[in-house]
Amino acid sequence: MSCSAMLPGISEIIKTLQYNYRRRQNGEKMEKTEYDYLKQKKILLADDEEQLRDMVVSILAQEGYTRVRTAGSVGEALRAAEEWKPEFAILDVMLPDGDGFALLEKMRELADIPVLFLTARGEEEDKFRGFGLGADDYVVKPFLPKELLFRIAAVLRRSYKEETPRVRLAACEIDFARAEVLRGEQHLPLTAKEFELLSVLYRNAGRIVTIDGLCEAAWGDNPYGYENSLMAHIRRIREKIEENPSKPVSLLTVKGLGYKLVLRK
Repeated sequence: MSCSAMLPGISEIIKTLQYNYRRRQNGEKMEKTEYDYLKQKKILLADDEEQLRDMVVSILAQEGYTRVRTAGSVGEALRAAEEWKPEFAILDVMLPDGDGFALLEKMRELADIPVLFLTARGEEEDKFRGFGLGADDYVVKPFLPKELLFRIAAVLRRSYKEETPRVRLAACEIDFARAEVLRGEQHLPLTAKEFELLSVLYRNAGRIVTIDGLCEAAWGDNPYGYENSLMAHIRRIREKIEENPSKPVSLLTVKGLGYKLVLRK
């Protein structure tokens, strides 16, 4: 599919990215929702246009979807599906070595994951064929970033609506639905502050969360002066989640910057 079909949407994409960048530069908090855990899902994007892939990756990243892998062909997409095991796929109908329909059929042999198709305007037969193969939704090119994000979020909510985040760490599991740490037969309840801190760390698993960011999550828009309280809460969290709290392997301190939560692979 020629990227020229996307030109009407490029200016809107650029405006969106620039707007969110200014918000972050001004220190404005980005909205968080109860569905933030869905943004941890692994997304595979298959499209032969590099410019489109880059734009979609940027749109997703701005919204908090950071676990995204791209492919430019059916072959690349199948290799990624086998090796990376995505949990959601965005497939272009037209690919250089086949089409998205054949790709969907082969991917469904590996795993039954939700799929959103990208198609050119007016190609109604593509929609009927895709839905017949089990596609979850369609986005017609050219599209606006908001429409793409809305449809992705809707498919993820439908597909994983009964899922509640249960996180595996080295020595335990965290059940966010029950606000508990599970260690063997033990069920250790989390306090409200511990829950809020762990939620932020989980949404950013593997990445550093600054001290200011954690204080803001737990104590609001004016987090200054809470560093000592934060340290006390981190200590109590480690007592619940670590095998040896004095030598943590799951909740790590990054000296001078903040903390990082490491998930069990």
